[in-house]
Amino acid sequence: MDLAVESYEVTKDFPREEVYGLVSQIRRAAISVPANIAEGHGRNATGSYVQHLKIAQGSLKELETHFILSSRLGLLSKDRIKPVMSMSEEVGKMLRSPIRSLQEERNGRTTE
Repeated sequence: MDLAVESYEVTKDFPREEVYGLVSQIRRAAISVPANIAEGHGRNATGSYVQHLKIAQGSLKELETHFILSSRLGLLSKDRIKPVMSMSEEVGKMLRSPIRSLQEERNGRTTE
């Protein structure tokens, strides 16, 4: 959720002509990450949860791509992109861990 909020903050100063372009894409991808985590968790089925975590992971990569493109287009400074990319990296780690654990659990292996 913090990354989604920060994504909104980062795009506040984008040019008006990007409202329906990068701003919309960044915000949609940012919202998709926590929304998919919540939806998968709410289904109360391990397989569905893992699938939704993977979808969230895909949205996260999409978000990172939009941030990199925004930087390359000069819409985000290097100082501004660095913290959001760092947050994104942390979220990625938070997604990979439960995916791995749940998949191992489903396959009958436990981590020690």
